Amino acid sequence: MSRISVRGFAVASATAVTTVGAVVGVASGSTPAADDNNFEATAADTTLLADIPAGQQAQVQTASLTQQADAQASAADSAAKKSVEEAARIQAAKDAKSKKAAAEDRLEKERQEKKERAERASRSSVRSASAFATQSSYTVAEVQAMARQMVPGDQFQCFSNIVSHESTWNYRASNPSSGAYGLVQALPGSKMSSAGADWQTNPATQIKWGLSYMDGRYGSPCGAWSFWQANRWY
Repeated sequence: MSRISVRGFAVASATAVTTVGAVVGVASGSTPAADDNNFEATAADTTLLADIPAGQQAQVQTASLTQQADAQASAADSAAKKSVEEAARIQAAKDAKSKKAAAEDRLEKERQEKKERAERASRSSVRSASAFATQSSYTVAEVQAMARQMVPGDQFQCFSNIVSHESTWNYRASNPSSGAYGLVQALPGSKMSSAGADWQTNPATQIKWGLSYMDGRYGSPCGAWSFWQANRWY
């Protein structure tokens, strides 16, 4: 039987991990080679594995297995901790994204509500065509002043752009080739009679009809202006 020694083995301490390592290393032949003198000196201070009682050998093996189990448990705990941290990070990112989306939705809703309030306020402040006294004639400035009071504030510029292109604010403008007439060049001009019998001479009646036409066909004067820009007519 070959003599396998355990470096520095103490029988009273059979659970020493380094002792187990030494046993395994020597048994597998992985212990670095040493000169004869060192080997003899070491051998003189060793306890033979064969000399260790069988019960204590079992304790040494149990200690090695316990160490391995502890190492595996520690690695498992570390992996579980990392997994929990990663899951928490992902959840935190999702929560932050959801909060951001909710905040953006609230801001958009508030902007929309503010816009609607402004539009309602603008519409409530407009005057009807009948609110203006009839005159024998009107200047461009007077006609524009009427339009400012009849067209919602956020739509006036679009309305003005169309009228400027169509008639240069001349409420008697007539196109002899097509029959278009008035501020908004209704075609034919007689269409404006639905807004009032004085459609030929009253700018307020023409503005009323033009605003109704733009709202009904394009949703608003600005919708009409967008179409006009693309097609040069509306």
